[in-house]
Amino acid sequence: MNYPQTVEGIFLERPNRFVARVRVGEAVETVHVKNTGRCRELLVPGTRVHLVPADLPHRKTKFDLVAVEKGPLSLLVNMDSQVPNQVVFEGLSQGLVPGFSGLRELKKEVAFGDSRYDLYYETAEARGFIEVKGVTLEEGGVARFPDAPTQRGRKHLCGLAALQSQGYQNHVFFLVQMEGVHRFEPNRSTDPRFAEALLAAAEAGVRIHCHGSLVTPGSIRMGDPLPVVLA
Repeated sequence: MNYPQTVEGIFLERPNRFVARVRVGEAVETVHVKNTGRCRELLVPGTRVHLVPADLPHRKTKFDLVAVEKGPLSLLVNMDSQVPNQVVFEGLSQGLVPGFSGLRELKKEVAFGDSRYDLYYETAEARGFIEVKGVTLEEGGVARFPDAPTQRGRKHLCGLAALQSQGYQNHVFFLVQMEGVHRFEPNRSTDPRFAEALLAAAEAGVRIHCHGSLVTPGSIRMGDPLPVVLA
């Protein structure tokens, strides 16, 4: 996925989860944050960020904040919560994920029962639902999800596990929105109930995947698979 244009800025503060104040050149702009998670380890005053100009002329904010350079090594993290679904969709369509060759159907945002799942797929051998989670939290080379308790995330995991018994082969994709990560683990200290639900889903037959990303200020693409440690 590519952004048409990006602009650099310096993060100053985040008055609420929807907006941030960023210095762009000599001006201080109020920008839209495209991630409502906590992101406290990313949005640190003085951090260099990357913005995308808004394409709606009458919008109150002129930019969207989509990426951050984290820490002394300036690790580039895409924190746009709207891109993981598109990146995984592109990766599946391009045959980058083993087990999904010969896709006959791949659809976004499919409602089933009382839930809406990110993707639905069909191959000659299987059909099922795919839930996609973007991961921006990294600690010592380990990617973790979530960075805040998520009741909605647990609901989706329980739904996927229940659908296994109805003949569906379901999947969860964690897309780590950065490079340089060694493995993925659920963030048990922040949301132990999500961690237990993920383990229960895996035991029910839901397949858990994690991939890194190839990130530039103006693009993000699916990278190599990463080990998943659930216990």
